[in-house]
Amino acid sequence: MAGSLKKIVFVFAVCIATCHGAAIGTPSFATKVAKGLRLIETAEGVAPVWMTQQEKLELLRKDKNFFDVTNTYDPAELSVGSLTGGRRPSPKPLAAEVTFDAPSKQAVVTPLLAKVSVENMQLLLGNLTAFYNRFFESETGAAASFWIHDTVADFGDAFPDSELEVFLFEHNFTQTSIIARFPGEDPDGPVTILGAHMDSINLDDVNGRAPGADDDGSGSVNLLEAVRVLAESGFQPKTPVEFHWYAAEEVGLLGSQDIAKTYNDTGVEVKGMLQFDMTAFVKPGSEEVIALMPDFTNGNLTNFVGSLIDTYSTLNFTINNPCGFACSDHASWDKFGYPTALPFEGTFPDNANEIIHSDGDTVDLEGFSWSHTLEYTKLAVAYAIELAA
Repeated sequence: MAGSLKKIVFVFAVCIATCHGAAIGTPSFATKVAKGLRLIETAEGVAPVWMTQQEKLELLRKDKNFFDVTNTYDPAELSVGSLTGGRRPSPKPLAAEVTFDAPSKQAVVTPLLAKVSVENMQLLLGNLTAFYNRFFESETGAAASFWIHDTVADFGDAFPDSELEVFLFEHNFTQTSIIARFPGEDPDGPVTILGAHMDSINLDDVNGRAPGADDDGSGSVNLLEAVRVLAESGFQPKTPVEFHWYAAEEVGLLGSQDIAKTYNDTGVEVKGMLQFDMTAFVKPGSEEVIALMPDFTNGNLTNFVGSLIDTYSTLNFTINNPCGFACSDHASWDKFGYPTALPFEGTFPDNANEIIHSDGDTVDLEGFSWSHTLEYTKLAVAYAIELAA
């Protein structure tokens, strides 16, 4: 399995049709895309507008979040004045109706938490931040994707009893997303998803140095170390567990939108999607907590994650202030009716890392805490087991 894993390219036919075909349906749509314009949604219920790449960057510099819906939008919706932002009806039960049992697998989870290693996380993040940047259209951004893929493949080689699989999910831009999968006893059952974004950006110069240690190297490494621990244990869940590393989050959640739309269009059932985006910074003088985002998330899943923190973490949790529209990849899944949750590194926005999106987002930043981000890796392990084992 090991050698072949590194050669697998995971391409959904539906995604290819969508990503490359959506702009063909309406000539004016195709013309605008050919000119380099992008269709941008800046608020829920508000019609998307066409922008240049430079205008997109100006939104980011003003801390204005958005969906770039160019690859997932139905051009026909523009002609009828739709305000859905490409949202599709979901064949699944409404996320608000989904419920979750209280944590009950302490006998399995607790011994594995002792195997989570800060030293491993330091090594992994050192390798990831060594890429000059992880911009979605850069060669080093693409290389970082392949590095994550190959690292997970190595875990599968080393621990074959877990039957760990890893795939590349290709998009119509340079960078790829990565999906690691523990197929479980029922490979067609509802999927438990943990996500992070592996790209980074320097808003002063998109071609400049962007180590992205906290944003979102921290979340990416939480998932990598969780996968290693689970694979080493021979993890065999009852239903599939997937770990996603999304491309192009920083420029409008492009990677996660492609994947969420594909899952929705092909009828994939998802138990819950947990996003890890910025988990390593504790502002000096602030209270150290895990802060759960309240907006564009599912209340029942958020409460369940809070119960996991109470059960398995040394930290307390709090309900955060809203992070706003399209603030991370969980919003792509929420758009399609899937239950989501987002544990953030601190209360937003006062205690958030202000040095992100620059060459200063490194592990040397005052406030970068290995002990803090360790708790999120433990949360990832607990979440996977409690929902799917």
